Amino acid sequence: MPMAVSPERPRSGITKLTGGRVVRGSELVEEDVWISSVTGKILNSQEVFYEHHVVADDIVDLQGKILCPGFIDVQFNGGFGFDFSTIPQDMATYRKGVGRLNRQLVRTGVTSYLPTIPSQLPEVYHNALPFLGPSGKERNPWEGSESLGAHCEGPFISPTKNGIHSLAVLQAAGNGFQDFEACYGAENLRASDTSPPAVSMITAAPEVAGVFEAIKETTRRGIKFSIGHTESTFEEATDAIHAGATMITHLFNAMRPLHHRNPGVFGTLGEAEAKERPYFGIISDGIHLHPTTVKIAWNAHPDGFILVTDAMKTVGLPDGVYDWTNGDRFVKKGPLLTREGTGTIAGSSATLIECASNFWTWSHATIPEVLRSVTSTPAEMLGIAERKGTLNPNADADLLVLDAQELANGRRNFTVHQVYKFGSLVYDGSEGVKADV
Repeated sequence: MPMAVSPERPRSGITKLTGGRVVRGSELVEEDVWISSVTGKILNSQEVFYEHHVVADDIVDLQGKILCPGFIDVQFNGGFGFDFSTIPQDMATYRKGVGRLNRQLVRTGVTSYLPTIPSQLPEVYHNALPFLGPSGKERNPWEGSESLGAHCEGPFISPTKNGIHSLAVLQAAGNGFQDFEACYGAENLRASDTSPPAVSMITAAPEVAGVFEAIKETTRRGIKFSIGHTESTFEEATDAIHAGATMITHLFNAMRPLHHRNPGVFGTLGEAEAKERPYFGIISDGIHLHPTTVKIAWNAHPDGFILVTDAMKTVGLPDGVYDWTNGDRFVKKGPLLTREGTGTIAGSSATLIECASNFWTWSHATIPEVLRSVTSTPAEMLGIAERKGTLNPNADADLLVLDAQELANGRRNFTVHQVYKFGSLVYDGSEGVKADV
């Protein structure tokens, strides 16, 4: 519980978090962390206390709980009844829907994410992307989870590895990057004087006509290129990485499987040079991948391992049938989500904290190793490790206080106890939500 200081002293906006186990690299250590709700940053505790003689407004005793950076989900299609791909007639309604989702998402421990739009017609991207670009400029903690820029998953993907992506909207890129601009909107793929592009990552299949030629220009603009929904051979995937691809979208799903004479995209994780091994997303919801498959991927390249949800709007909703785009509908039965009438897996209904708990249960990974896959590793992949996914001084004060339980049946669970965004307590699992959501 926070302990308030004397009301006579002007408030500094500083909180001291003490008595917890802090994630530092590969270890859990006992140390204090100081944060500011004024700057929204993590402070250098030595400077604050010993040099500036500042006293914290609040001292929070974490009572042995785990303190880690806020989670980052780089593949999140929607949740709580809202879908980034569904465009209403009134875009003010869309903006409000994004805002409501952000305030609900932060309660699950995801403080930053990439709003993801699977393969759609160009007009969907043109309408939606202006509302999905990086949203943390105002540094308002009460807006909830922060967009780090949109993830465009398709439509430049293989028609034989489309998953639930509608074949009717897929396209080639015969004109290279120009076709990317035509599809997503040229203005959404370039930085302005004050902000990065609205799009932070593009998933495409390198073997589709014109896509390989577009990789260099994509990455030159600071946009991450991810290999996914692809028939790429090992050689084609390797060439794409040499051209600038740094990520694989939901490894194993919607791609050519591992074969002993052609390891496919997965084979790139075995490159001798670490710099040639890509980052990769893993959906550990217990449906997309067998637990042993998840462990194989992690053991192959733990430094590139990123847990993602691939969550759809059905997160937080009851079982039932739900409309989607392009005439498709979802059937939700517990955690299983399929396209109606086909049995094809249609994304996930899991939260990132559930995926982290699953991975911790299935693997021999330590708590810091598990948490790295949802904090520092995605931040490194996105090139923002100095401000996100870390507890180092001057990073954004996006923090989680977690309970970690090991049950008698072998199950291991993380529970979100508190969430701090830009140095402010926005969710407290024991006292209710601090923000008006």
